[in-house]
Amino acid sequence: MPLTVRDLLAIPSLRLSLVAGSAGLGRVVEAAHATESTRPAAWLEGAEVVMTNLLLLTTDEPAYAAYVHELSTGKAAALIVGTGPGLPLRNVPEALSRHAEDAGLPLLTAPPTVSFASITKAVFVARASEERRLLERTLRTQRRLSSAAASGDGLTGLLSSWHQAVNSGVAVCDSAGRLLGAAGTDGPELLANAASVLETVALHGLRGSGGADLPCGRLVVQPLGTTRLRGFLVLLDADSPEARLLISVLVSLISVELERRHLADEPQRRRRAALLARLFRPDVTADQARALLRTADVSSAYVRAVAVHATGEPVELAADLALAVPGGLARVTGETVELVVPEEVDTSAVLRRFATGLPAGIGPAVAPQHAALSLRQAIALLYSSTELGRPVSASEAGSVRLLIGLGSPATLAAFVDTVLAPLDAADPGGELTETLRVWLETNGSWAETSSLLGLHRHTVQNRIEKVARLTGRQQDRAEDRVDLWLALTARAVGGSPAHQQKDANAHPSKG
Repeated sequence: MPLTVRDLLAIPSLRLSLVAGSAGLGRVVEAAHATESTRPAAWLEGAEVVMTNLLLLTTDEPAYAAYVHELSTGKAAALIVGTGPGLPLRNVPEALSRHAEDAGLPLLTAPPTVSFASITKAVFVARASEERRLLERTLRTQRRLSSAAASGDGLTGLLSSWHQAVNSGVAVCDSAGRLLGAAGTDGPELLANAASVLETVALHGLRGSGGADLPCGRLVVQPLGTTRLRGFLVLLDADSPEARLLISVLVSLISVELERRHLADEPQRRRRAALLARLFRPDVTADQARALLRTADVSSAYVRAVAVHATGEPVELAADLALAVPGGLARVTGETVELVVPEEVDTSAVLRRFATGLPAGIGPAVAPQHAALSLRQAIALLYSSTELGRPVSASEAGSVRLLIGLGSPATLAAFVDTVLAPLDAADPGGELTETLRVWLETNGSWAETSSLLGLHRHTVQNRIEKVARLTGRQQDRAEDRVDLWLALTARAVGGSPAHQQKDANAHPSKG
């Protein structure tokens, strides 16, 4: 246990006496500091016993009040005043005692025969003894943890030993956030409380760590793994000195355990990769495909393929992705990781977590026997993903927005202004542009455009004819319609200088 003011008062050789402030006897003492300064707070770090003969302090009540306030500001553990024959004070002033009592600051007296040096030595010896006992306890606990890790109980025994030794709740989850084990706490609840901290730590991989003060207690989150992130350690109220010393030991032991599990899972990953190869065969039937998925515990009616280009460690990335998706169906082909996931999986979220910044194509959801077709489309999207700097899904592959996104902003702006600049000049209110947009989206239907805009059919026809005159694009030419549609779509995606200037004129800034 740490040294307290009460322990210091009980040391017989010091013959200290308590005058006031008994409420603070439980304060921890970490050092002793002798000073005659009347403003000692600047020299204190906290938890010191301040020793003084009060040589320089004015003997009036305001001075005593200010002095006690100084000690409280510096978070002093206690005040020891030397009293007796030959010293400035024979007894502690009543005003000083009263202010110390009000502040809860332990006020002690030392007899003239006890030097401040001997008090300092006693504090040092007591602190050294406590640190030695702490080190001995820590070493014993470390041996217990190491023995538990080497036993057949594995992670369960290790976490139980930790909780028994330091009385701190603990939970371990894999890199996808799934609970692997817990002790001394409700594992699922603890992980739910730590969700936001886990998300933040995951962004930094093995270099991250985090913590938070929550209603359930003080949380500490540490990443686990030797060369690659394998999971997370979540600790609850691990604030004791022994716990703080042992956290790094626990992280190392659990990291080794997770690496062992990773290596032990390699045969299963190979089996899943072989199963995936069979699923991608062009002659697989619907019944065979469903049977293969059932082997991997996947029962979804529809699946989609995903392709991720990984130039660094594709095998490790495949293992991470296999762990993150139901069924674990992943394989490596060259520098590409290919996987199949159930339709309901949030594929984009998985890629953000485990393949950040890597080109990725997401195929369409298909019946299991058509997984190879979904994979072919996913691989075809890798180039677009590289250019755009984000995963690209098949749902946007046929969209003009995807093609527009691949063009340079300057080129697109020039094209938009070339086509639509006459409308911008003649139609500051945007009526012609909006009519043109609706007319094109309804495939040139006069009746539907009139209904959607609440205009008479002749008004719509007059506006479209005016658009044709201004732009030089005719309503009955497919090529001209495509130009107008592309220009409107490009403007909706990225805008153009002329359009932005028109917006600025319509909404001038204030001030």
